[in-house]
Amino acid sequence: MSNINVISRRSFLQRSLKAGAGLGLASLMNLPPFIKRALAEGNIGTNGKKLLFIFLRGANDALNSVIPVGDPAYNNIARPTIYIPPDGGLNYATTGSCDFPTGLASTFQYSNAIKLGNGFAGLHPSLKFLAPVYNAGDLALIHRVGYPKQSRSHFDSQAYWENGEPNSLLREGIFYRTLLESGLTTTNPLTGVSIQSGLPLLFRGSQAALTNLSDPTRYDLMGLPNNPLTGDLKAKNFLLAAQHSTFASKRNRPLLNLQYKNMLDTLDIFAGIDFSETANSYVDNVDSDGAGSSPYHLFPTSDAKNGGGTAPKFVVDTGAYSFFDQLKGAAMILNNTDAIIAGTELGGFDTHNNQGGVTGDHANLQTRIAWAIYGLRKYFSNYANKVNWNNTIVVTLTEFGRTTVQNTSGGTDHAEAGLMFVAGGGVKGYGKSGRVSGAFGCHTGDTIPWNPGATGSMYGVGGRYLQRAIDYRSVLGEIIREHLGATTNQIGRIIPGYAAAGENLTAGGMSSIDGTNIMGELDLV
Repeated sequence: MSNINVISRRSFLQRSLKAGAGLGLASLMNLPPFIKRALAEGNIGTNGKKLLFIFLRGANDALNSVIPVGDPAYNNIARPTIYIPPDGGLNYATTGSCDFPTGLASTFQYSNAIKLGNGFAGLHPSLKFLAPVYNAGDLALIHRVGYPKQSRSHFDSQAYWENGEPNSLLREGIFYRTLLESGLTTTNPLTGVSIQSGLPLLFRGSQAALTNLSDPTRYDLMGLPNNPLTGDLKAKNFLLAAQHSTFASKRNRPLLNLQYKNMLDTLDIFAGIDFSETANSYVDNVDSDGAGSSPYHLFPTSDAKNGGGTAPKFVVDTGAYSFFDQLKGAAMILNNTDAIIAGTELGGFDTHNNQGGVTGDHANLQTRIAWAIYGLRKYFSNYANKVNWNNTIVVTLTEFGRTTVQNTSGGTDHAEAGLMFVAGGGVKGYGKSGRVSGAFGCHTGDTIPWNPGATGSMYGVGGRYLQRAIDYRSVLGEIIREHLGATTNQIGRIIPGYAAAGENLTAGGMSSIDGTNIMGELDLV
């Protein structure tokens, strides 16, 4: 058997590797300075805190998610067919908890903006199930989020959100650098896991082999899907044999061998987790919709698990099942392994045509967001194994917001500032730390006020787009430092903008890049 000694923060740990699996790892003895430095700092991966991400691909229309009801510029003239009207019987200017419409004939029949309770904004009616999370203080709704010199290209802007360095060609991810700084990527095969069609840029980099699965029930490692009788054995034998292959002496050889070893270890780890549809028995512990129904499944992956299989009571649209299967896999991996970061993506937000208002495509996507966050809170609270809700943060990413004025096709086009959802037991939302609101960036009383009117915030960029007041890197930077456990020095390496004084990502101020005032960190966790 081969042995390799890897330096850790606590001691010199010795790990005995499987026969043959460590042969190609010998060169990792010469750890690069970046990793050696990381091993001496922080407690990423050792403090019990974890992160689950959901990338809302296509750019969510923030103005129809968290709705600026108090801004007269949000109206049915700018948005004639997608406008979400307020409830005429409610005073949205009063503060308090978020409304949770109940007693409905079906789960979603409310046709007005839900009163958020922050004195200014409302929620899309399809975001109803965010209310219990918000009212528990476990949700932060962060509006007017963006970055300097906003690109309106999907490809460029997604890359900037994922690499953590706007307007750069950097091809490594912000979560990759976070996990590399943990010093655990050579000893833990599952520090980071994504469940989607391909490995996202968030996890890409040249010094660590992170994991992507399109379907956790069929590993499809090297073309060998999992099989209850033979699949694992075939895959193991193949990977062990590959460890003896002669590779050209290239700089990525250690990474290639580490990738083989990670896949080998993944087979063993996943053998103890039942990702099957049969095992999807996680249900709510309360009457979910307040209308006397039976508890709903937390991960609706079929009609039978979507409000009991009767269409009027579906908690999400029937096109959501694949997403919730992937979300379930990401949650189970965080809850049953030593993975630190896991996540998936939700597409369909590029709503140029027939976006819909109270109902329609965008409304369906909102139900998925709301139930995902609601369901994750219940899963990590009621079915906790290796991590509970208090030690988990869920964060959404999306490349930009959408135009204030709808287009002639009944949709919205690419714009600037958008919205982030941040949830978790450790989030300082409504009612926590003396806060009267869990919404940030969507009020006239904010540090950088929302300015109402036709020349205000909704038209603050080029007379067309919602202007940013918060940088997404400030949100992620605070989460990575205060929740995952990175040091200040590590944050400067994970998010290069933190090391640039003029960016003002910590304390806020005027951006030296484009002269826009931003709030800095929000004291979220």
